[in-house]
Amino acid sequence: MERPRFRSAFLHPRFWPLWLGLGALWLVVQLPFRVLVVVGRILGLAMYRFADDRRRIAGRNLELCFPHLSSDERKHLLKENFASTGVAFFEMAMSWWWSRQRLTRLAHIEGLEHLKQAQADGKGVILMALHFTTLEIGAALLGQEHTIDGMYREHDNPLFDYIQRQGRERHNLDSLAVEREDVRSMLKQLRAGRAIWYAPDQDYGAKQSLFVPFFGIQAATVTATSKFATLGRAVVVPFTQKRLDDGSGYKLVIHPPLKDFPGESDEADCLRINQFVERAVTECPDQYLWTHRRFKSRPPGEPKLYKKVAEKKSK
Repeated sequence: MERPRFRSAFLHPRFWPLWLGLGALWLVVQLPFRVLVVVGRILGLAMYRFADDRRRIAGRNLELCFPHLSSDERKHLLKENFASTGVAFFEMAMSWWWSRQRLTRLAHIEGLEHLKQAQADGKGVILMALHFTTLEIGAALLGQEHTIDGMYREHDNPLFDYIQRQGRERHNLDSLAVEREDVRSMLKQLRAGRAIWYAPDQDYGAKQSLFVPFFGIQAATVTATSKFATLGRAVVVPFTQKRLDDGSGYKLVIHPPLKDFPGESDEADCLRINQFVERAVTECPDQYLWTHRRFKSRPPGEPKLYKKVAEKKSK
């Protein structure tokens, strides 16, 4: 895709409210990091009170995935998850607008040698990321150290799309954005030895997935990771990030490439991916994106696991 370009149409009055909001956000994120974390937590806890639908979805996910916790423990985890989501709002803006030096001070990176070795070997890399609330800042911090291409979905608002892409691509001018549906371009980049950020841990529908366990629940899991690795002649390198409790920034871990992947079957590969996701999520469950309906698709004959909003209100 071409680099984002500013257009005179962005000055039209219909974009003024967005410009105003972005300007206010830019001003707020000039605050110190520790202050932004506090303000973000307050924002997230306000979302917990008012975002009823998202709170129900996240609460149901925690109920399904952590049945061993008491209701009070799950409620506490749910609140912490929303607090983390509030911080993520400012992390997005930090990754777009903070200077390189200011961002770099927050990065504690382990395992960068795995990406460098794949590059030296001329191997493409599927950087298998997960949908943590810290995904935006994590990609930005890693992008300053190594060229990463990203799977990209164009935003409906062209001004927001421009700001978002410009903010993401500024960390490494060699990075490229690949349309999410443009599989041919993705495979071409992998065969050329590029590293592409890709997250397979959401429910993208039963049609392109297999049902394998995730926290003991049958979950629709995409088989694309195996197919991309085979067709792109690429290695799969898991990538996780975590916001550190001591306020010093973020721990980013590039894990060793998955051995013997793809394996004997798509089902075995999907299960292996889900088991890795489980381990990573268990380390910091408050920072995972639980507001996604991970178990939306169900195997034939199984009941839905999420109640509709209208159904909930009628009770």
